Amino acid sequence: MTRSYAAFLFDVDGTLISSIASAERVWTAWALRHGVDVASFLPSIHGVRSVDTIARLGLPGIDAEAEAALIEIAEIADTEGIVEIPGAAAFVSSLPPDRWAIVTSASLELARRRLAAAGMPLPAVMITAEDVTRGKPDPQGYRLAAKRLGVDPADCLVFEDAPAGIGAGKAAGAEVVVITATHSHPVAADLRSVDDYRGLTARLDGGDRLVLLEAG
Repeated sequence: MTRSYAAFLFDVDGTLISSIASAERVWTAWALRHGVDVASFLPSIHGVRSVDTIARLGLPGIDAEAEAALIEIAEIADTEGIVEIPGAAAFVSSLPPDRWAIVTSASLELARRRLAAAGMPLPAVMITAEDVTRGKPDPQGYRLAAKRLGVDPADCLVFEDAPAGIGAGKAAGAEVVVITATHSHPVAADLRSVDDYRGLTARLDGGDRLVLLEAG
């Protein structure tokens, strides 16, 4: 990549950290309680807000917001096995503080708990589930993050892993890099993908713009 960017925007789960084991334990228990087929349901939970995941099922008599609140309590309590995506902490720590942000479908408390469990630094700007009225794949979160950084979303590079987040980044007008460490779904031919951050470095281009470099 030789293009420069005003800022880098990151998803959290599956992109900076892996919380799959924790999330799937919680959601498996929830699905079993509500008679939802676990095998077909679990792939749908990644990258979107809990309330949207539950509402999409259309289960009779289910209050999506109340159930999402219970899911969050369980997820906050379960941080076992949460780890950084290899190289992620060093990579984001190398970035200027005013040139990166997080955009996650998790709540602020859950995002902070998971990032802390993985030993990840916190950015100055974090857009979480509470900050948006429409979750991914809607671009609202990425547009808001760019606005708070004082940049154009089309001048940003988004790091994502799940289809909903990839769609949100593209809809915001940003370029997207797909992190594949935790997922095996196909990546569109027009997108660059990397396993993790160990082969990536970022530098300033002589001004205040970021350039992403990939080893090899």
